[in-house]
Amino acid sequence: MSDHPSPTVGELGEQYLLERFAAAPVGGDVIVGPGDDCAVCDTGSDRLTLLKTDCVVGGVHFTLDEDFRRVGHKALARAISDIGAMGGTPRHALVTLMLPPTTTLAQVDALYDGLRAVGERFGVQIVGGETTSAPPPHRDALMVNIALTGDVDRDHVTTRAGGEPGDALFVTGVLGGSIAGHHLDFIPRLAEGQWLAANGATAMMDLSDGLAKDLPRLARASGCDAHVDPTALPLRGDSTPTDALNDGEDFELLVAVPEDHVRALLINWRSAFPDTPLTRIGRLVELGSADATPLHGGFDHFSD
Repeated sequence: MSDHPSPTVGELGEQYLLERFAAAPVGGDVIVGPGDDCAVCDTGSDRLTLLKTDCVVGGVHFTLDEDFRRVGHKALARAISDIGAMGGTPRHALVTLMLPPTTTLAQVDALYDGLRAVGERFGVQIVGGETTSAPPPHRDALMVNIALTGDVDRDHVTTRAGGEPGDALFVTGVLGGSIAGHHLDFIPRLAEGQWLAANGATAMMDLSDGLAKDLPRLARASGCDAHVDPTALPLRGDSTPTDALNDGEDFELLVAVPEDHVRALLINWRSAFPDTPLTRIGRLVELGSADATPLHGGFDHFSD
C-alpha cells in the first residue's frame, strides 16, 4: 500500500476525471464511448443508437426554491441538447428522482409537467424511472437524473473528433448571462444540430460548461488547438466576452465546418433558421500552433 494519500477529485479537477474515464477501452458494438456528448452504438439497425445520461442537482443547477416545472424542463432539455449535438433524434427517457421527504405532491406534479411538456415538443416518451431519497444529514438533497436514448443516420453522426486544422468554428444563438433565466427555459437546438450534421459539420458539441471549457474539449478530441476572436462572440443582453467564455449553461451548439463549405452553409442556414444567428468565432489550428488562443475558465463541478 502506498504511503502517499490518493489525490482528490477537487485537487485533480473535472477535466482530469473525464479524460481518465474516456481512456477506458471500448469495442464490439460501441462506436463512440466515453468523452463525447453521447455514446454511439451499432445495434444492427438502419440507424445508430445514441445513449445519454444527465442530471441536475438542487443548489448546483437550480436554486432550491425554483419552480419545479422549470426544473423538469431543464433536466430533460439538457439531455435532448446532447442528442442534437450528435445530429440525432431523441426517443425514450428514464427519469430518476431523488426527493426530500418534504416535497409536496404539487411540486412533483409540476416537475413532471415540465418533463412532459419538453418531451412532447421533441417526441420523447418517458417510459420509466426510479425514486429515492438521500440519507441524513442530507435529506433535503434534490436531484433529477435523465437516461435518454436516441438514434442517428449512419452518414450524419457528428462527434467532437472530426474537426481538422483550418476548419471554421461557429456557435448558434448568443452566449453569456444564462443565470438570468435562460439556463432553465432554453430550447434545445435539436433541429439545428440535425441540419448542421447533414450539411457539412465535421465536429460538434453543445455548450454547457462555458466556451472556455468546452472549446478546448472539442479541439483536443479533434487533435487540434483553436484560435478564437473574443470580439466576434455573439452576446446575450449586457453580457461581456468574458461572460460568454465563462458563464456556461448556454446550451448552444459549437460546430466546426470546412472552410470551403462556409459560404454555402451560411446562405442555406439563413434560409433554414432565419431567426437564429450562426456566428463565426474562430478556427481550428494545428496542435501547438502559435496561433492557438489560451482559454481558461468555465465551470468545473469539483472546484471551489
